[in-house]
Amino acid sequence: MGRIWDVVVIGGGVAGGLAALDCARRGLSVLVVEKRAFPRWKVCGCCFNAQAQGVLEAVGHGDLMARCGAQPLQQLRIGLHGKTAPLSLPGGWVLSRERFDQALLEAAAAAGATVRFQTRGQLGPSCSATRSVRLTSSAGGAQEEVNARVVLVAAGLVNHCSPDHASVETIATSRVGAGCVLPATTHGYAGNVIHMALGNGGYVGLVQREDGALNLAAAFDRSCLAAAGSAAAAARSVLELAGFELPAGFMAGQWQLTPALTRRPSAVAGHRCLLIGDAAGYVEPFTGEGMAWALTAGAAAAPFVVEGLADWSPDLERRWLQTLESLVVRRQRVCRALATVLQRPLLTSGLFSLCRAWPGLPERIVRRVNRVQLPSAEIG
Repeated sequence: MGRIWDVVVIGGGVAGGLAALDCARRGLSVLVVEKRAFPRWKVCGCCFNAQAQGVLEAVGHGDLMARCGAQPLQQLRIGLHGKTAPLSLPGGWVLSRERFDQALLEAAAAAGATVRFQTRGQLGPSCSATRSVRLTSSAGGAQEEVNARVVLVAAGLVNHCSPDHASVETIATSRVGAGCVLPATTHGYAGNVIHMALGNGGYVGLVQREDGALNLAAAFDRSCLAAAGSAAAAARSVLELAGFELPAGFMAGQWQLTPALTRRPSAVAGHRCLLIGDAAGYVEPFTGEGMAWALTAGAAAAPFVVEGLADWSPDLERRWLQTLESLVVRRQRVCRALATVLQRPLLTSGLFSLCRAWPGLPERIVRRVNRVQLPSAEIG
């Protein structure tokens, strides 16, 4: 069985990377296993709001965005039926997931964590003091088993690491995510702005990354995708309806799809195991909220890990659920309500008209979603 780790983190994305960093900073022995090779791209809006920046500052890495070359966000530009509504969007950043996720894991490794790429982790049986994790090499299929005093599951929207007897519920009306990156070229989309095109059956967000490439992230009704025949065709329809320009090379982009975006597990904790990030539940985000939820959960985990090393209890699991409810789930409700509105054309048109007539009202909602709220337990 070999070494017993204090913490094994399954998944090296935003939540897993920050949790590993925070645990390593506390002197814990940390193993991170990530199924893919880094740096890697994934479907994501690559936007970070003020909450995300506040969490990074709380763990002593407030300069990470600037060091990685992130570009500040200043505006949200919404388009529908050839008209636009510009809204102020202060305090946000744009940074590619390739650079951000890599930077988090490099910081975790510098703090003492061990990081293994191309390695899948699967929860195994538990005993009173440890939980086993089966590791499988993505390259050759070789397997081994390690033990951890605590396991953090940050394996994303779809994972096979749910705690004991937990199931995952997918919301029936949930949209499917899609995205691609187009090379830096003349495309007519200003930097420092999230450009969001609204259409029947979905929406498309476009933002210029720190390297000049254009990142596209969309959400579509499954019926819309089926009717269009491809993600690229569905996105083109939405952009044209909104009156947005089609970027050069648009239809040739390598689009990728995600599973249904809105989902929640029946349990977010098991014996010596906590779910964090997207694995603990996800809702369609719009202006960087997804990154903030993941970072917030990652930062909240370490105090529970420290407590659980010595004394794991059902009460700890219950308090973890309450913490996620307070810090993440309540914030997700705003996005869930907005997602519901955007699935109804008449309500979407009404909301868009409201944005054009009284921009101060939606800007207040955005500020509320972006407000900084840190875990009550000590960080660092």
